[in-house]
Amino acid sequence: MKNGYRIEWTDHALKELSEIFAYLKNNWTERELQKLSQKIEKTIELISKNPELFQKTYIKKDVRRVVITKHNSLYYRINIETIEILSFFANRKNPNKLEL
Repeated sequence: MKNGYRIEWTDHALKELSEIFAYLKNNWTERELQKLSQKIEKTIELISKNPELFQKTYIKKDVRRVVITKHNSLYYRINIETIEILSFFANRKNPNKLEL
C-alpha cells in the first residue's frame, strides 16, 4: 500500500490506553506524557508502513508485539488492508491478564 495500512483500535485497546493515561497523569509530568504520546504515534506510523517489523508473540502466531516503553507494550494483528490494535498493555501487570 502506498501510504501504509489503515490503523483500527479495538475497544479493548482504547480502554487500556485510557486507563494507562489516567494512571500516568497522576504519576508523570506533562512532558513525560507528551513523550509517550509521541512514541506511540511514531510506532503506529512504523507499523502502518511496515507491519512485519516487530516480532510475533508466543501467545498467538498472528499477533505481533512492540515495546513502546519498558512500561508498555502494544499488540496488533495484520489484516488484509488494516492493522488491528488489540491491546495497549501495561508491562507491570500480571501477563496472565493480557487479553487478545
